[in-house]
Parts: sequence; C-alpha cells; structure tokens
Amino acid sequence: MRSTLKRGEFLCASLIIGLVPKSFAEGFLEDSHANLQFRNYYFNDNYYEEANDRREWAQGFLLNLKSGFTPGAVGFALEGQGLAAMRLDSSPEHTNTGLLPVNSDGHAASDFSSFGLTGKVRYKDAMFSHGTSELKIPVLVTNDGRILPQTVQGSQIEYKGIEGLYLQAGHLEHEKLRNSSNNQEFTPTGYGGAKGADFDFAGGRYSLGKQLSLSYYYGEMENFYSQKFFGLNHKLNLGSLSLTSDLRYFSSDKAGSAWAGNVDANMFSGLWTLGYKNHAVGLGYQKVTGETSLPYINGGSVYSFTNANVGKFVQANEHTTMLRYDYDFVGLGLPGLSFMTRYYKAGGGEYKGRAANEWERDSTLRYVVQNGAFKGLGLEYRGATFRTSYSANHDDNRLYLTYDLAIW
Repeated sequence: MRSTLKRGEFLCASLIIGLVPKSFAEGFLEDSHANLQFRNYYFNDNYYEEANDRREWAQGFLLNLKSGFTPGAVGFALEGQGLAAMRLDSSPEHTNTGLLPVNSDGHAASDFSSFGLTGKVRYKDAMFSHGTSELKIPVLVTNDGRILPQTVQGSQIEYKGIEGLYLQAGHLEHEKLRNSSNNQEFTPTGYGGAKGADFDFAGGRYSLGKQLSLSYYYGEMENFYSQKFFGLNHKLNLGSLSLTSDLRYFSSDKAGSAWAGNVDANMFSGLWTLGYKNHAVGLGYQKVTGETSLPYINGGSVYSFTNANVGKFVQANEHTTMLRYDYDFVGLGLPGLSFMTRYYKAGGGEYKGRAANEWERDSTLRYVVQNGAFKGLGLEYRGATFRTSYSANHDDNRLYLTYDLAIW
C-alpha cells in the first residue's frame, strides 16, 4: 500500500507537538479517542448501452485519531486519518464502479491508501485548523459514497462566540478523490483540462431557536467559477405531526478567466417533509435557470435533495419533482430497521444541445444490530433504476456492511 503525507501537514504537526509543554500533555491525551470503521461494499451497476455491467467488491478501513486540546488560554490538538482499501473481487471488463483505482492495464488496483494529519489551535471561541478534512458545506460537499471518502486539504477557521451563530472560512489547496491516493488541484465536474485551482469559502448559519435557521455561504474556485448560497430551514410542530421546510438557493457565475467555460446557473431547491410517528413523507421541487448546469467540485456531491444514488438533476433549465417515503420499523417492535424509497422526475433540461429528461427510483433497506456482541454492525441494501435521454441508462444495486470499533 502507498501512503501520502503532505509537507504542510507534517510541518504543522511538528510545530504543534513542539509547542505542547510536557505539563499540558495530560489534557492532550486524556480527551483523546480513536475509532476504526470497517466497510465492506459490493457494487453492481448494469449499463445497458455498454452491453456489460460494472461489478466490484472491496474492503475498506477508516482509522480516525483525535487528541484532546491542551489546557490554557491557547489549546492545541491533533487529528489523524488513515484510509486503506483492498480489492476483493474485480476484473478488467467490470471495473470503474468508483470503488477502486484503475491501472493503465485496465485492472483495478489491489489496494490503495493514504494518511492525513490535521493540526488545530483554539483560542476562546475561535479555532484554526490546517490539514485534511471531509468538508460538508453548501458550496463544497465531499463525497462519501464509496469505500473511502473524498477529502480536502487546506486551512480553516471557525467561530462560535455568539449564541446561535456559527461562522467559518477557509482556503483549500487540494482534494483527494474517493478512489485515489493522490492529491490534486480543484477542478469543476466535467472539466477535462490540465489546469486546476485553489478553493476559497466563507459563510455560516444562524439559529433562531430550535425551529428556524438561516445560512449563507460563498465559494470560489479561482479562475473557474463562484457560487453564493442562501438557505432556510424551519420545523413546525402540529401536535403529533411535524412539517419541516428546507429551502435552498444557489447563484453561480464565472470567475476570473473561467478556464472551464461560461458559468451561468441559478438553482432553487425545496423539500417539505411531513412526519407522523414513525412515518415521513417528503415532497421536493427543484428548478435550474441560466445557460449552464450547476457547477460543483470534481468528484463531489451537490447540496440538494436531488443528489440521488445515480443522478444529480442539475442540468441547465432542468426542473425536478420528487416524492419520498421513510419508515422506522421501531413502530413494529423492530428497532434498528429502516426503509426509504423515493422517485425523481425531471424534464426541460439541456445538455450539450440535447434535451435532458430523466427519472430515477431509489430504495434503501438498512438494519443496525442493537444489542449483543455485534452491536453497531450495519447491513444495508440500496437499489436504483435510472433512465435518461442524454446519458447511460442503468440499474444500480449495492450492498453495504459496516462496523465501528472504538479503540479507546
């Protein structure tokens, strides 16, 4: 296996370790903890137009190490993330599920791995960090849909000094795709050129009590695109019923020399969910306007309810409706068992001069062992049927086996 450690992360870690007085080591270690997650994934994606299916099976290991903060006015902490995966089953005619890297000879790699280190400095209600992270903000969502997660490298600052307010900003230099051991510069999805760029962001959210929260973020991939996000989340309790409204609006434009081409996309995304006891029914509507599709980072996810098992439904002028149903079987005396199904229908979109009409049907059945020696063991099945007028039609079947082990 190969392991990568960025020079900046090593220097940051060395600096922090050197600054931690021995008398403070007790606080640094006492609040530390380590967790190892095991992931066993099997993917079978049947692409009809290619007259074959993509089938792969892999085992992943995700080690997370976190120290506590040293005591005092300024606290220091470290985090480490070790990622490794190995091939269990794959052949050249069935590769490219995204689980494993593919070598130049067409065979999937037998294994791949990486290591990320993050240093943190805390002063009062502000915290600065530098290193590796899995970022989940509206303008940049790393993808965790395969055997190993996508990660980013850079610097971030967070502030929580005002009740109900959370602020953050950052400068990111590299990303690591979910089936790669190598860092690379950021590019927009679909861009095949050789140029890359850094990614900057700033924003936050403000909670007005437990029922209402507002959020705003700005992100920019230098010389590619910029993006603004506005969000509103509200929960209304009506006796035994609850109604959750999740409204999101994106405004995207080109930035600088715009190497990836013109960017002109606005998107409204709304999801309304009615909950009753162990049932939840959701209705969603999304509309993209402008000359281009919604931009997002290469390999990443979209911060929208249309980020489905297969499709993303963000082509130019595309409008999408969704109906979703969730059920928690604890209501039938089966705690740990849950079911979800949803249906997307989209039309009116444009993709490279072609009409973009598509639909998708997803279902998920998941069970987590609640007691005994295997407590926390998760078993999950995900199935999807995807049909489109501009891309490849396929059926998607996935099996997940996961287990978290607390080391200390």
